[in-house]
Amino acid sequence: MKDSQKLEVVLFETRPYVEYWDRLEKLVKELWRKAENEEEFIERLKEELQRVEEPFKTDLRIFLQKLEAIED
Repeated sequence: MKDSQKLEVVLFETRPYVEYWDRLEKLVKELWRKAENEEEFIERLKEELQRVEEPFKTDLRIFLQKLEAIED
């Protein structure tokens, strides 16, 4: 089950640390809509991480770290 509120919290917490906020928000929300569950969402994020270039790659890593920290 996906928790949209959790996604918004992670986006909010990530915002001060990323350079390309608009791009990150758009990508994350698009992947969230396409994923059936959180596990698939995380896998899609990791696949995207392999495709993108720096410095956006760092933004994506920061988001993923925040997401995984909330899951713990």
